[in-house]
Amino acid sequence: MKILVTGSSGHLGDALVRTLRSQGSAVIGLDIVPAASTDVLGSIVDRSVVGRCMRGVDAVLHTATLHKPHVHSHSRQDFVDVNVTGTLNLLEEAVAAGVRSFVFTSTTSAFGDALSPPPPAPAAWITEDVVPVPKNIYGATKVAAEDLCRLFQRNHGLPVLVLRTSRFFPEGDDSESRRTGFDDLNLKVIELLYRRADIQDVVDAHLLALQRAPDLGFQRFIISATSPFEQADLDALRGGASAALRRVVPGFETVFHDRGWRMLEDIDRVYVNERARRVLGWQPRYDFARALTDLTQGRDPRSPLTHAIGRKGYHPGRGDGGIYSAPPG
Repeated sequence: MKILVTGSSGHLGDALVRTLRSQGSAVIGLDIVPAASTDVLGSIVDRSVVGRCMRGVDAVLHTATLHKPHVHSHSRQDFVDVNVTGTLNLLEEAVAAGVRSFVFTSTTSAFGDALSPPPPAPAAWITEDVVPVPKNIYGATKVAAEDLCRLFQRNHGLPVLVLRTSRFFPEGDDSESRRTGFDDLNLKVIELLYRRADIQDVVDAHLLALQRAPDLGFQRFIISATSPFEQADLDALRGGASAALRRVVPGFETVFHDRGWRMLEDIDRVYVNERARRVLGWQPRYDFARALTDLTQGRDPRSPLTHAIGRKGYHPGRGDGGIYSAPPG
């Protein structure tokens, strides 16, 4: 099988290319940024580049995108060009090339305002059935690209699976108060309870999706660590998350105390991965319970792949490589 990976220099694209090559797969990495994982320097906005890369390809892993951190450094038109037109180019060329499996990396950010009910409302229980309410151009263009994927499956028979991934990047939180108020690893371990996945699990989900797409046709899946919380906990999560966690994961406080960590008390949503586990057959390995075990035994709770990929930033050439640095000029 010959596989095209778009966005091959990014966090997920790099991880996918490394994993596929280690398994002996033939891979073409496409990105605008040079890297060892990238074979073709070019943009998915350029239809001719996409067409050349698609020759002889059996499957596509489409991770290339402008991300949320680019909202303040790129125009809305840039987002439409990359996230919508770029996806359209890939879908059309995939149909022309007879591609048998297409996986589109979307984002839980597509849910937008549905993720944060204003207090005193309970935390949101986020499944694939929740209707997205995009709150910025990033979310709007990702939802539009998802709809294009559904259209091409319906009208052209192209098997397409959409994976709405939660945060898996190593960069700091977008909330300054959380970045400055919590140890970085402390916060990332907490996020495994409701809105984070390890990149190893995200890679595993994409490779499963490649295999299952021909049988499933079109579906959307939330890809996030399995949460110990249930719907009955949603009220308590708003302002009393420690008490809710104490009920479902007794003993977490000892692990946190030994490291000088604290718990985030207000959690506004819980991502539910049940459909991905049941339908896709995905079995995520990195969750909050495993993190506690690793910490207790003196191990880093993050996967080796997380460390191998490292930090990449979203604004190359900007000096600090920061995820939330201000736009130039």
